[in-house]
Amino acid sequence: MYPDEFDFYEAETVEEAIELLGEHSTEETELLAGGHSLLPAMKTGLSSPDVLIGIGEIDDLHGVSVEGDTLAIGAMTRYSELLDAAAAHEHAPAFTAAVEHVGDRQVRNRGTVGGNLAHADPASDLPAAALVSDATLVVHGPDGERSIPADEFFFGMYATDVGPDELLTRIEIPSAAGSIGTYAKKASPSSGYAMVGVAALLTMDGDTVESARVGANGVVDHGVRLEAVEDALVGEELTDDTIEAAAEHATDDLDTSMLMDDLQASADFRARLVEVYTKRALQGVRDELAAPAAAD
Repeated sequence: MYPDEFDFYEAETVEEAIELLGEHSTEETELLAGGHSLLPAMKTGLSSPDVLIGIGEIDDLHGVSVEGDTLAIGAMTRYSELLDAAAAHEHAPAFTAAVEHVGDRQVRNRGTVGGNLAHADPASDLPAAALVSDATLVVHGPDGERSIPADEFFFGMYATDVGPDELLTRIEIPSAAGSIGTYAKKASPSSGYAMVGVAALLTMDGDTVESARVGANGVVDHGVRLEAVEDALVGEELTDDTIEAAAEHATDDLDTSMLMDDLQASADFRARLVEVYTKRALQGVRDELAAPAAAD
């Protein structure tokens, strides 16, 4: 199918993009990043903007850097660029683990980190990873920059705290160097999106879990923390029994009436999946802990 006609503008700077958003505020306007979500929606008629503003070529929105104890990721950084950055693996292990599960090689070569988060698809892979990584999302608008903690950024399905005259410019993640991050996912066989995906970030003190952050995608209409699982892990050794017991709490904090129920999976099946994939994410942490000893 062909999209409806639209006007296209290519912004060269963040300021120009904001000006264009202001100029076309009375029209239906969309920002074009990697295009993997927007263009299919336009072709199927689910989205029909009057104006597209391309922001993919704005240099200031690209790149990965370490600033003090913070990993900074430009919003238009492609997934493949992030995965090529050793600093990302060191400082944001859970976030990077989730990026490794996004789409396929072609998608990762074109899709952008910021586009994923700003689109806020409940079945995408990065919202839960942003939550467990304690990420801050920086947006820029006519009044300058403002920083939004990840747990305040996602409002619901395709809804975020980014205003109509703002754009996401970077993601800031406090360094989790030395911690272990994993992501386990039940991918949709038709789309590759997450029917359920679970991200985990654990800090160990010897054999004991010192801190734990666990979150899920695809369960309700936005990424969520699984705090009951976290509480069950802290202060415990990461054994098979501990993992099993913690995973049993995966749905404790979820409103079961809000569980997603669609052609991919029923609400009851999703509840079971989140428990199973929480267990798998935690087993991934345990396997990484065992890997150095096995290598010796």
